This record gives sequence, C-alpha cells and structure tokens, in this order.
Amino acid sequence: MQFKTLITAAGLALSMTVGVLGRANVVGYYPNWVTMPSLTLSKYTHINFAFAIPKADGSLKYDNQSDMPGLVTNFHNAGVKALISIGGWTGSNLFSTILKNTTTRTAFLTNIINYVKKYNLDGVDIDWEYPGREGDTCNVYDPNNDTNNFLSFLQDLRAKLDSTFGTRAKLITMAVRVEPFDGPNGPISDVSAFAKVTDYINLMQYDINGNWDSTTGPNAPLQYAPGKGEQFSFATAIAAWTSAGWPASQMNAGMPFYGHSTTALSNMLNNPSNMYVQISTTVPKGDQEDEPWADTCAGGPAVYSGDWQYKHLRDQGLLSNPTTAVAPWVRTWDNTTSTPWLFNPSTSIFISYDDPQSLKAKVDYAAAKGLAGTMLWSMEMDYNNELLDVLNSFPSGGSTTTATTPGTSSTATQPGTTSATKSATTGVPPVTSSTSSAPATSSSTNTGGPVAGGPCSTGGAYQCADTTGKNPAYFICNSGAWLAQSCGSGTACFQSGSSIYCNWPSA
Repeated sequence: MQFKTLITAAGLALSMTVGVLGRANVVGYYPNWVTMPSLTLSKYTHINFAFAIPKADGSLKYDNQSDMPGLVTNFHNAGVKALISIGGWTGSNLFSTILKNTTTRTAFLTNIINYVKKYNLDGVDIDWEYPGREGDTCNVYDPNNDTNNFLSFLQDLRAKLDSTFGTRAKLITMAVRVEPFDGPNGPISDVSAFAKVTDYINLMQYDINGNWDSTTGPNAPLQYAPGKGEQFSFATAIAAWTSAGWPASQMNAGMPFYGHSTTALSNMLNNPSNMYVQISTTVPKGDQEDEPWADTCAGGPAVYSGDWQYKHLRDQGLLSNPTTAVAPWVRTWDNTTSTPWLFNPSTSIFISYDDPQSLKAKVDYAAAKGLAGTMLWSMEMDYNNELLDVLNSFPSGGSTTTATTPGTSSTATQPGTTSATKSATTGVPPVTSSTSSAPATSSSTNTGGPVAGGPCSTGGAYQCADTTGKNPAYFICNSGAWLAQSCGSGTACFQSGSSIYCNWPSA
C-alpha cells in the first residue's frame, strides 16, 4: 500500500520520539489557571500541565495539584501522554541561580523525579525563557554559563530518569524560542548534545510581533516581510535549529491559538497590502476574558494584554466563519507572511491571529521539513476544534507532504460595502517577496523541470527537483513561480504522482 511506503522509514525514526508509529505529535499545553472546556482527547498525543514554578530551594510549586491524578488517569485512558511543564514566562526567573548551586541543583533534579513518580507522569517539559538571555525583566541570566549548566543538568536528569524508570521510559522535552540557546556571543551554533538527551523541542514560533513594538505586524508569520517588523518567522526558527544540529524529527512546530491586538494610528484599509503601520502605546482591551494585569517582575501599572483567543473571535462575533469578518471588522490575508489580520475602521484596532488557513500553511511547511508534529498554546482557546483539526491533518509519519490544489479564494467583506480582503489559497507555503496576488490556478502543470523563481501554472503543485531519490530539494508552485524548498536533514524527496514525500535516500 502507498501508506506503508510513505511512512516506513520516516515513521520508524519518528516512533523513537512519539511512541506511536505513523502518527504525528499534537502537543497541547494545559494551563492550570483556566477553566478548561470539554476536550477531544483523541486529537492529542501529549498534554503538558503548565506550569510548575521552580522555587529558590529547588522545590516546585504547582497550583491545583489535587486535580492532577484524575486528569492524568483520563489522559492515559485516552492514550495521551501527560507531562509537567516547568517554568514559563513568569516562572523562569530562578533557573539560572538554581543550576549554579550544587545543593539547589540536586534538589531541583530530585523534585522533578519525585513529581514524575508521584503523579505517574510520562515526562517533563522544561520551559526556561531563556538560557543566557533575558526574558521577563527580573529574570536572573548568565550568558557565560547558563547554556552549559542547562546541558549538564539535562544530562543528569536523563541519567536519573533512566535509572529510576528504565531507559528512555520517560520523556524530556523543552519549549524553546526561535533561535538556539545563548552563549556569551549570542545563539550557539551546535545544539546536538542537547538533542541526544532530550526527546524533542516545542518551538515557540509566535509572539514575534506584538503591541510591545512600534508598528502593527504578524504574531506568527510563516515567512517574515523583509525590512518590516521582526526578522524572525516560523520558517527561520526551523532553519536556525536544524542548522545548529537539531534533528527535524525531534521538533514540534508551535501553533498559536490566539492573536494580539493594537491600535493603529492610521486607517489600514487605505493600503491593505501593508500590514505594518505605527501604533499607539496604549494597549486596547482584548477579548472578554482580558483584564488589566500587572507583571510584578517587570513592575509598572496593570494593563490589558490585548490578546484575543481564537474562540472569542468566533463567539464574540468578529468572525462569522473562519474566513469571514462581521462589520465593522474587515479581514485581510497577507500573502508574504501567510497570516490573516482584522481591522476595525471605527476603533482603528488591528488584530493579528491564526486561523485554519494560516495553520494549514504552517502544517504543510513543517511536514515537508520532516518535523515530528505540532505544539499548540493553548488548549482552551479553540472553537469547536476548528484549529485543532488542522493540526491533526499533519501527514502520518511527520514527513509526508501531499500536494493539494488551492481551494476557492476566500474573500471577506463588510456587509453592504465593496471593501474586500485579498483573496488567498489554502495550505500553500508562502514566498518571501512582498507580492499580494493570489497564485494562478490553471489546470496545466510545468513538466520542463522546476527552476527556483521560474514560471509555473498550477498553484499549489509540488515537484521534486529530480527523480533520483537522493536529492532533498523540491519546489512548490506559489504565485505563479516555483519556490525552492528542502526535505528535513538526511532525507530526500520522492515523487508519487502529483504528491511528494520526504524519506530516507535511496541506496
């Protein structure tokens, strides 16, 4: 069967991390401060309880511990692995200090082991934001020693987990930023030693632009717009970590189930091809759950976050369906970053967020790169599984890409007006130019051999660079031109009719 052919080698590599042959990871973060709605557990492979906070003596503080035994049992009954996530944005201030001191380091390691044992957990997720780099304002960090101390600790944690529970019986994962851990000279160039003792990283490919910047911009761009906003993206994060020696098969791509709002200082509908305009320093109220909050670490007054959970974009009536805005809101699709944004001309509020269309583009890109699956923040933010279902479309085995032709263009307009967003196709990784035209969709295909930047006529078509089964290069037809891409490290592109897949090279 074709299914077996597509997943055999890639699936075996994935099974070492996932433990389920042929199924891509779907890792959900379960915040302990929210009321969680009914969950479809079958749509997850791993759930991370967020967060246990490290204390100065190496102990761990987790609110609502009494709920954990029942939840772990429910997760296990559904075949889902349960992990404790340690740290987070406001819980990372003591990692550096704890790991420098032999006494607190030992206590920290022991407490993690005891936590895993007490609650029958499947492992631990370390969310240190960030080794060698300042995260929240009051965090202690040491660029000269943090990363080395972290590696040494993880090596000891792996050894202790293995000796206590059996070799590789328990998982170690890490939530990481868009670049590798920092040393004294910035991001380090070799993270392969970390990969040997951990199972996978959860890439936080979001919060790239937000209301802390001077302009509007995308929360989670698939590709960044050159010269506009932060020059990081979903794609650059994968490239940065793989270039530093992290196997793609040990990566989960981060997917935000929320967006950020800001107040623009101009009417963005006057030039909808430009997502980047100056903003007010006052952050607007986000969705109905957004309340003023003061970060005691950073200091300052209580302010709104401006965040919008996807479910509230839907149930508060900003979107009548995933691609249609309700007046006075107008939805626009940005082809460069493959993200949607909303604008209200009455209030000048701009919202960058992700929807099924943008997440499908990310899923396709991650699968083509050979990643293990996806991670989402966070589980309570979805609406009727509209986003989660997209993550579950990740091709089996984590490295198979199936070519799809674009669906019909989705055009959102203000009812009663002629203001329309740019049309867009679904699930096609983007080009990095600033064009905003939709791909061509004629029925012919380019059979003369793809050339990067060369013309193509079937939007969304996939084609390997050659048929040797040894070349990782392939091309995607986007906006009438071939976009060069590559399979994950160590794999090659194989053509199967109109589809391609990434697998180990032919002998």
